[in-house]
Amino acid sequence: MITISLRPTGRNWGTITFASTLYLCPILDLLLAEIPIKLQAELRLGLQEALVNAAKHGNNLDPSKRVVVRFSLIDDQYWWIISDQGRGFTPDSTSDIDIDPTDYLPPDESENGRGLCILHQIFDHVQWNSKGTELRLCKQLENRPRLALLR
Repeated sequence: MITISLRPTGRNWGTITFASTLYLCPILDLLLAEIPIKLQAELRLGLQEALVNAAKHGNNLDPSKRVVVRFSLIDDQYWWIISDQGRGFTPDSTSDIDIDPTDYLPPDESENGRGLCILHQIFDHVQWNSKGTELRLCKQLENRPRLALLR
C-alpha cells in the first residue's frame, strides 16, 4: 500500500510512505510528476538507487517495515528525504563537498558502492543522518536571474 499526503507547494512537504518493495515504478512516477522533463531520467535513476537502498539494505525487504519519502521544492532546489526503519549504518563523516564520487566505486566486480557513486554524480547534496537511516538529497535547478539588492 502507498500512502500519500500533501502536494509540495512553496515550503510545504509532500510525503509518500510505502512497504519495503523493489516495485518502485508507481512511487517514482509520483515523485517525478512535477519535475521538468529534462531532469526526469537522471533523477529517476538517482531516486531509484536511493529507494532500493532503503528498502533492500535498510529494511531487508521486510514488508512490515516502511520507507518514507518527504519531498519539496524550496526556492530553486528539489529536496527528498528518504527514511527507512532499518538498523542503519555508519555514514562517512566527511562533508559531501569534499567527496570524490569515484571513491565509492568498488575495487572489484561487485556492485556494492555503485549506488552511492551514482547518488553523488546526480545530486548536488547527499547527506545521511548520524544513524544512517535517513538520506537527504537535493538537486539544484538552473539559477534564475535575480535582482541584486543594494545595501
